Amino acid sequence: MIHIDGVTKVYGSTVAVDNLNLHVKPGECFGFLGPNGAGKTTTLKMLAGLLTPTKGALTIFGHDIQKNPVEAKKIIGFVPDKPFIYEKLTGREFLEFIRDIYRVNGDSKVFEKQAALLDMFSLSGWLDELVETYSHGMRQKLIITSALIHNPKVIIIDEPMVGLDAKGMRQVKGLFREVADSGNTVLLSTHTMAVAEEICDRIAILSKGKVIATGTMDELRANAGSEGDDLESIFLELTKNDE
Repeated sequence: MIHIDGVTKVYGSTVAVDNLNLHVKPGECFGFLGPNGAGKTTTLKMLAGLLTPTKGALTIFGHDIQKNPVEAKKIIGFVPDKPFIYEKLTGREFLEFIRDIYRVNGDSKVFEKQAALLDMFSLSGWLDELVETYSHGMRQKLIITSALIHNPKVIIIDEPMVGLDAKGMRQVKGLFREVADSGNTVLLSTHTMAVAEEICDRIAILSKGKVIATGTMDELRANAGSEGDDLESIFLELTKNDE
């Protein structure tokens, strides 16, 4: 579903992503972990078409994000690390704006999906309020709703749990697992190790722009030379030389 082949991103003299190769399968919830500055957000922004790689190719469901960006973006749902919402729009207006972008405003299935997500997140009663009145957690739920209403084949999420309470975190974890179990793909970057360990089928750990380990929890334990450690311990062991 996702192919990252030989991707490098350079800013001046800084190599943010260094010859990265990563393939994510349909039906996977894939964790993307690394210390601050490891290149996670840069990679996700390149996949979403917001940044251009210095070299290499990024392909989503057969569509090269550079050569065929419109077709690729039609099947992506993207939740950035710092989501932006026009604060003078109501929640209803913002979602209408998103449906217009994806050209699905007349699709009854999209409205059904939207209604189900809003009900789950307890946002239905807030739709006619300005976004500026929303709490951080409510904004995060609105952004996640907007990323899922068009039923994308690939969900790309950068730090989805920021601002969510315990109930919201549980709802979002279940939602991402449901997306993957339906045959679509979730690529999730997070610093919350327990979340990645709980819902991800495979995990890649980045350090200084390179993947230093990838696999299931058992495979990561073998890589780290450990038998029973949790993901946090494995992560700290594998990235102990990261500056």
